[in-house]
Amino acid sequence: MLHILWDTRGYFFWLLVVSLACFALEWIRPWRTGQKQLRPQLGQDLVWLVLNGHYVGIAISAVSVYLAGLVWPDFFATMEGVRLLGSAPIAVQVLVFFVVKDFVEWGVHNLLHRNRFLWEFHKLHHSIQEMDWIGNLRFHWMEIVVYHTLTYLPLVVLGVEGRVILWVAIFGTVIGHLNHSNLNLTWGPLRYVLNSPRMHIWHHDHDPPAEHPQGVNFGISLSVWDWVFGTAWWPSRDDAPSQQPTRLGFAGLKRFPRSLLGRMVYPFVRRRS
Repeated sequence: MLHILWDTRGYFFWLLVVSLACFALEWIRPWRTGQKQLRPQLGQDLVWLVLNGHYVGIAISAVSVYLAGLVWPDFFATMEGVRLLGSAPIAVQVLVFFVVKDFVEWGVHNLLHRNRFLWEFHKLHHSIQEMDWIGNLRFHWMEIVVYHTLTYLPLVVLGVEGRVILWVAIFGTVIGHLNHSNLNLTWGPLRYVLNSPRMHIWHHDHDPPAEHPQGVNFGISLSVWDWVFGTAWWPSRDDAPSQQPTRLGFAGLKRFPRSLLGRMVYPFVRRRS
């Protein structure tokens, strides 16, 4: 498990590279030409990027390792004995780990919208009103706890190599940044497999469609799960390339805190009120 912590630290370098690349692409050819890159709350989003992209992940991983050892002393030895993909070719490890991880995370994301308690934490991500690449990292640290808790066991039994975890994390960051970016991308025929900014922006619609009041387009990297399970929504196809939601956010956004500290404590205070 220690190699996962090492990969988390190595991942931060690639997070910065991907972030700078997306920033440059938005500057060169933005989808919404009137949207400024140096927008309000950009400084706060940089803090979320560093916290959620580096320090929080390391801290939660370390705590998870410690707690797992306390609850089940032989846990890591047992998991080493499972390793379903331990002897598989590296390409198979990458493909299976990526698909399984994305499907489980699609389910968790769906749950964040349907469970009232978890939604209070997820509101932070939906407080985005001007969509750009850095919005990918605007989320409450509690979401990392939820994702780690619900995805850890099904992923760890696969027993993939540390480099596979790193490669999949980097690719996921590329797609996640692009999904939130101010770029006019659809991936053409691959739209039914891979998520895109043209599709994902409808997930952030302030006013979701009546038939899907709890949201649409829950895909993380892959869009296929939404098409298969009937949660896909994409009125802005190639025949209407400029069509976007009128406004982003959620009902009650005006009452949502705008400060960093206020947003961190909001879900806990909200639950008591």
